[in-house]
Order: sequence, then structure tokens, then C-alpha cells
Amino acid sequence: MKDIRISNRQAYYHYFIEDKYTAGIVLLGTEVKSVREARVSFNDSFCFFDKGEIWLRGLYIAEYKLGTSNNHVAVHDRKLLLTKREIKRIQAALKEKGLTLVPLQIFVNERNLVKVEVGLAKGKKIYDKRETIKQRDNAKEMKRYLKK
Repeated sequence: MKDIRISNRQAYYHYFIEDKYTAGIVLLGTEVKSVREARVSFNDSFCFFDKGEIWLRGLYIAEYKLGTSNNHVAVHDRKLLLTKREIKRIQAALKEKGLTLVPLQIFVNERNLVKVEVGLAKGKKIYDKRETIKQRDNAKEMKRYLKK
């Protein structure tokens, strides 16, 4: 079975990631099949708290192409599954430090369960983003130079 790992590259561009957590996600059957086909998009997705639970909003999972009338809705709120200790730690960090919780990647683990990696993130300033672009360009140049 191929390794399925879909990454949110924009999150790494817009934020400094301070801490990462791996969470389960509540999905329907057709959603799982679409994730295994890598038909997922992180555009405008974010995490939020509601009544002591963490939810993921804005994650686009395309409808399963072989699904029937029981197919899922492409964009809706999905519950993330974390331990109470992790939820309390995340909630304290969000209140205290002014951080935000963003989804970083979605993947299928070795037990064939769909997991989401979320990160506590701090927003980058414009000059930080320029520095990120410079570092990426320098890394590309070094790769090109070493291939010659």
C-alpha cells in the first residue's frame, strides 16, 4: 500500500510551528475512501474549540467518485480526537500565548487509520516570509549546484 501523506504547505509559509499533535478525525466511509485517493485540500481550513472539543473547519474532501446517493458533503465541520490532557494543554497555550491551531497534514497511519497532524502556530510577519523564501531558494541553488 502506498504512503498517503497530504501536507498543508501554506501553513508552513504563513506560520512558525511551535508544537505538533497527532489527532484522530471522525470521518464517514466515503470520506475515508476519498482521503486514500488523496483528494483533500487544506484551503482556508482551521481548528476551533466548541464545548471542550476541537473541530476542524474548512477541510475539503472531494466526494467519492464511486459513491451513491449516500455520498458525503465535501466541506463540513469534522471532530478531532485528542486526549483530555492534550486538549487542556492546547487550550491553555491558545489563551496564554496568542497562538492559533492549524492543520498541518493528513495521513493514513500503519493501522490504516486516518490521522491529522495539527500544530500550535504563531503568525509570521512579512519580513519573516521573505526570509523563508530566501532560504528555500538557497536550498534549491545548493541542490542544483551539487547535482552538476
